Amino acid sequence: MADNTGRITLWGVEVFIATAEERSITAAARRLGASPSAVSQQLTNLEGAMGVTLLQRNARPILLTPAGEIFRRRAQNIMNEAEQVRAELAMSDMRGLTRFRLGMIEDLAADVTPQLLTQMADELKTCQFLLETGASHFLHDQLDARALDVIVAAEMGEALSGMEVHPLMEEGFVVAAPKGAIDRKVDVLRQLKRLPLIQYTSRHHMGRQIASHLSRQNLRLSHRFELDSYHAILAMVGQGAGWTILTPLALMRARRFAPKIDVMALPFEPLSRRISLTAREGILQDMPEGVANKLRPILRQTIIDPALEAFPDTEGVINLL
Repeated sequence: MADNTGRITLWGVEVFIATAEERSITAAARRLGASPSAVSQQLTNLEGAMGVTLLQRNARPILLTPAGEIFRRRAQNIMNEAEQVRAELAMSDMRGLTRFRLGMIEDLAADVTPQLLTQMADELKTCQFLLETGASHFLHDQLDARALDVIVAAEMGEALSGMEVHPLMEEGFVVAAPKGAIDRKVDVLRQLKRLPLIQYTSRHHMGRQIASHLSRQNLRLSHRFELDSYHAILAMVGQGAGWTILTPLALMRARRFAPKIDVMALPFEPLSRRISLTAREGILQDMPEGVANKLRPILRQTIIDPALEAFPDTEGVINLL
């Protein structure tokens, strides 16, 4: 073991926390954006500095030793204090912030993120920006694991303790059906039941939200397809293969299919979701609120107004908060 007695680094502590939570060096490396060999070396250095073995690395999954369990409880406090110090020093002069780790829901990444980061880069001249895009449940997990500072994602229910939430927009779910296939003057639900439902995947939170809502309505709809791509779903709808339930944000991601589909309200109890900015409470002081304030006009300009133009039937369904 390398002789690094006394050399406990914040990076080593962060690597230890990631490995303890992921129970895998490879997964920890992926989460931290480092190589497995670098993670392994940091763990070796940390154990050398502590003079004890913290992890049983030959176990699958990796296990904490009794000493590792004790250190894990303290390690999180170390990282909390380090983040607080970094934030306080940076907030004394916002231009001094050196790192900002942002998680952005995939639905907004292409249109919203470039404008937000451009504005922030103009203010924070020496800051390095790290962007992670993904599904909402993934981003919330990354925020909880302290791999991200701020996320913009769909709310997953009641916020965890220690988080601050800044609502940005709310959108209702709508029906997308093949162009001209549904006569809105008669029973819409009965007509939809004659067509297959093309479902958004239940592997993602939004798909589970839709499935749970249908179950609460006691609806048993025939379906043959469960896809994780908005483009694929709306392409099939446009070809007459069935109908689907999505949000205006999803429709905007695949707006090229707008001429081939009709959009209408759900013919049963409405369903909606809220997109919010979430951060750990008190770590970045008033910065999360400032980022949320920057985002709202960007959302209005790049998402909400274009959605109403492309899909007039979303009027009142998608709103800025």
